[in-house]
Amino acid sequence: MKNVGIIGLGLIGGSYGLALKESGKYRVFGTDRDGKHLQKAIELGLVDDVLSEDMLEHTDLLILAVPVDRLPGLAVEFLEKTGDTTWVFDTGSIKRNLSEAIDNHPSRRRFVLSHPIAGTEYSGPQAAKKELFRGKINIITDPQRSSPEALAEVTALHEAIGMKNYYMSSAEHDKHIAYVSHLSHVSAFVLGQTVLEIEQDEDNIFLMAGSGFASTVRLAKSSPETWTPIFGENRHEILKVLQAYRKNLDAFIALLESDKREEIFHILQQVNRIGKVIDRINRKNGKS
Repeated sequence: MKNVGIIGLGLIGGSYGLALKESGKYRVFGTDRDGKHLQKAIELGLVDDVLSEDMLEHTDLLILAVPVDRLPGLAVEFLEKTGDTTWVFDTGSIKRNLSEAIDNHPSRRRFVLSHPIAGTEYSGPQAAKKELFRGKINIITDPQRSSPEALAEVTALHEAIGMKNYYMSSAEHDKHIAYVSHLSHVSAFVLGQTVLEIEQDEDNIFLMAGSGFASTVRLAKSSPETWTPIFGENRHEILKVLQAYRKNLDAFIALLESDKREEIFHILQQVNRIGKVIDRINRKNGKS
């Protein structure tokens, strides 16, 4: 059994702990700068024991599961604190800033930039789920910058918890994730903000809210501590996406103002194709 250390025991870090323990291939140790989170993680059995400073050199793999704005500094710190045979990887949804921070580090090849595409709108150790990663994909960026040994260990770990690994550049990752994840969260937060500003009687909101509203605004319950850094660190790509989104929104407003229903129908009909696109991707990835 290999020893795995986890820095950060919230939803993602805690779910790694549970999934790795269940695989039967890893002993899991963890820590969190929030003492209450660490205590809760131990109570819930997310890890086998606390990860202490003197254990770092004997850790086979180290997972950095912290907000994206902390990752560059922690990556450098733990590349220097761990031994030559410890492979380090992160779980962040922004890659370019981290890649640039460690690009010239002498131990760069021990680091694997990793992003498990999994999560929920909940946060903290109590939100951890052992099945969170099962059937999902893990993106590894700039794989040529990591050693073959590091890549082998990190890909094997993710396969052990039921994930498939895919590869791309950091720049490509940050561009695409802005469309398929970050825009969704911005839209949900702004929708929630707009509804709360207009409708002061919250009872009426929930009285009339159907499943469509609930599913659309669900992401607005996501942790501000997690998402504020994500928006800031990937702001250049997110701004490009929002500008394209605003262009389409302005065009839709103009059609409504002119009551051009036939054109609205045509747009909606065209956008319906996204369902077929998603179904095709799911079949490719072996999802039902």
